[in-house]
Amino acid sequence: MQSYGSPSVSYDWWAGNAGVAKRSGSFIAAHAAHAGLIMFWAGAFTLFELARYNSALPMGEQGLILIPHLAGLGLGVGEGGVISDVQPLVTVAAFHLVSSAVLGAAGIWHTLRAPKDLSTAEGRAQKFHFDWSDAKQLTFILGHHLIFLGLGAIAFVEWAKRHGIYDSALGAVRRVEPNIDLGMVWGYQANFLSISSLEDVMGGHAVLAFILTIGGVWHIITSPFGPFKKLLIYNGESILSYSLAGVALMGFVTSVWCAQNTAIYPVELYGEPLKLGFAFSPYFSDTTALPGDAHTARAWLANTHFYLAFFFLQGHFWHALRGMGFDFKRVSEALDNMGNSKVSA
Repeated sequence: MQSYGSPSVSYDWWAGNAGVAKRSGSFIAAHAAHAGLIMFWAGAFTLFELARYNSALPMGEQGLILIPHLAGLGLGVGEGGVISDVQPLVTVAAFHLVSSAVLGAAGIWHTLRAPKDLSTAEGRAQKFHFDWSDAKQLTFILGHHLIFLGLGAIAFVEWAKRHGIYDSALGAVRRVEPNIDLGMVWGYQANFLSISSLEDVMGGHAVLAFILTIGGVWHIITSPFGPFKKLLIYNGESILSYSLAGVALMGFVTSVWCAQNTAIYPVELYGEPLKLGFAFSPYFSDTTALPGDAHTARAWLANTHFYLAFFFLQGHFWHALRGMGFDFKRVSEALDNMGNSKVSA
């Protein structure tokens, strides 16, 4: 991370991953703890939404976020998108809460007992020590991440095939066989809002699972070469900026897709499609008035994804410039000098 020429920078607790950027073991501890917090939120908020859920009202008009996603996966939902069995949702919530405890314990263990630096660890753990300038090791770790993402995509496809997911056209849960067609997948790249077939959706996930898995193996056994080795910058700031750019792109795509697509985001689960407005900045608004000036789940999701993506994009620019060596302290110094010049004049 950029230290502005100081070899021994200290960080306060609120500085996040900056404090563990040069300690691979502590870096893992921080990530385990972060994952535990996310798991805890998912489990606790699912129970919170269940306590507020009213089966007499349309789900999409109750401002829910997690229950519509679980219903879309075919969990506890009956005909017409109404929750008919809360047990699967409670089970999911409990699983996340237990997982949060396990991950939290892992974070504590890695903080107190495991090596701060994996270069001193024993066994296979030492293979995951990294240095931000070591492109080969970074791509080795990236490969493992891609394989796990591929396994997640495969699990989703198998879930749809064996258990089934909610089909808005039928108003019920049904099993879905993936339509594995590379031409179809490629054709949707610039026209994803028109997707209306669950078979096409699952086929896209199957293709994605294959690409992620093969890409993971590729990155494990190879190292950057050619233009990728020359153009990409390998340091902590730059690697973070690449990640932020990817998350920003996914956030923007998700916000637009959620706002308009009703096959993947059914009306009965998320509310009516949104319209795009502009005041101080772009925003999505409901097309139907709800009691008490409430908002649909679709409005919450679309706007949250859009603005988070916007700030992630700003983070990308910030860290990309820092990774390229730009010193932001020069900006404040220049402004101070301008102020001093005016006072002197």
